[in-house]
Amino acid sequence: MQIHSPEFKENARIALHNEPLQAALGQFKFGFPVNRARAIANLPEFETLRDHARDLKNHIIQNLDIYLEQFEQQVTANGGHVHWCSTAEDARQAILDICQHVGAKTVTKGKSMVSEEINLNDYLEANGIEPVETDLGEYILQLRGDHPSHIIAPAIHLNVDDVADTFHEHHHRPRSDDPQTLMKEAREVLRKKFVSADVGITGANFLVAETGSTIIVTNEGNGDLTQTLPKTHIVISSIEKVVPNLEDMSLFLRLLARSSTGQEFTVYNTLSTGPRRPDDQDGPENFHVVLVDNGRSDMVGTDFQDMLRCIRCAACMNHCPVYGAVGGHSYGWVYPGPMGSVLTPQMIGIDKSAHLPNASTACGKCQEVCPVRIPLPKLMRHWREKEFEQHLTPSTVRWGLAGWAFFAKRPALYRWLARSSAWFMRRMAGKKGRISKLPMAGGWTDWREMPAPQGATFMDQWKKRQSGDQS
Repeated sequence: MQIHSPEFKENARIALHNEPLQAALGQFKFGFPVNRARAIANLPEFETLRDHARDLKNHIIQNLDIYLEQFEQQVTANGGHVHWCSTAEDARQAILDICQHVGAKTVTKGKSMVSEEINLNDYLEANGIEPVETDLGEYILQLRGDHPSHIIAPAIHLNVDDVADTFHEHHHRPRSDDPQTLMKEAREVLRKKFVSADVGITGANFLVAETGSTIIVTNEGNGDLTQTLPKTHIVISSIEKVVPNLEDMSLFLRLLARSSTGQEFTVYNTLSTGPRRPDDQDGPENFHVVLVDNGRSDMVGTDFQDMLRCIRCAACMNHCPVYGAVGGHSYGWVYPGPMGSVLTPQMIGIDKSAHLPNASTACGKCQEVCPVRIPLPKLMRHWREKEFEQHLTPSTVRWGLAGWAFFAKRPALYRWLARSSAWFMRRMAGKKGRISKLPMAGGWTDWREMPAPQGATFMDQWKKRQSGDQS
């Protein structure tokens, strides 16, 4: 996936004027957030579980090497293979080597954001291997030459007409806009791919160190078919998804579905533990786990370590007013929303993604709903500090901050300026009480009127109230 994060402002401007997208986002706002609230209301211990999950994740990160080594030992003992990959290039090559070793021509894939992160599909195609996305949303996007705009609902930016047109073009069948008919059509087309695939590739929601197991949580049966029908199963996962044991995994499962879709549990929760054994009825003959670092280990011990707690539930973007206004593609890379605004600069560099940590209202809703209590607003502020330190901030912003700092260090002058500005703005507003054009505030007044300040400044009102309380 090409990087378009530097064009965030232009992407957002286009998204705001995209009527079909705005209609899709309008429906989205009343889906996942409402379902989450309902699910949490039915689980009184939810907040306690969040605390336990946060503390457990912190423990895992502090002992990441130990748990990953234990995981590798157990996978090997179960007859599988673990491939350690420092970079995206390493991961792509490791997967290609496995596919070529077994003579693969066709690969079926379950939904995996890490595979998007390393641009796996394009790499396989360039080397003569056909990857087939089997998650319905991902399959639709692959046919359209598109990319996910959401990490759990990749095609949320599309409507039924879009899907109907896409299927009609690629399946060469009569066009239908009935969702049930479209799903049946996709199922019939993909069934042949499942049966003929040489390799199946899935992601992993968690890696269990104690047993060497991987787990995927899905609402479609495609994940199970992808990892059991082909002779070779490849799991691709980032390193921070390891958990100590099955009991710890169950803690995160209780939080994951409720935080993402508002379900108590997803429909399928499938564990894979090595290749097929002699008495197994099905399963792959070969089992490989590709562990991807790609900058994550560099986060340990830094201001951004808390981001490694993320369990990819998407609650932050489901509740983010910025994501809800411009959608996922505006962010210009794999991970959108607040979690992407923190993770993307780590992956591609703050020089290519400086707009993202600034694409926030700082309302704090993302932190409020995060099941593992990641302080996302604070982490975005840290990236803004990095941006400023590297002189990537626009000169107008730097001058503005310098000017504000000058007055902030001189309280008397600051208060005088605030009173004078409030007086001036009230005069500008006149009887209407609203300002249509305001110098140096075009970003606001180009799109909406600014309410004029009423009465005294906040500091004057506070001083008056304190004086009144003391009398």
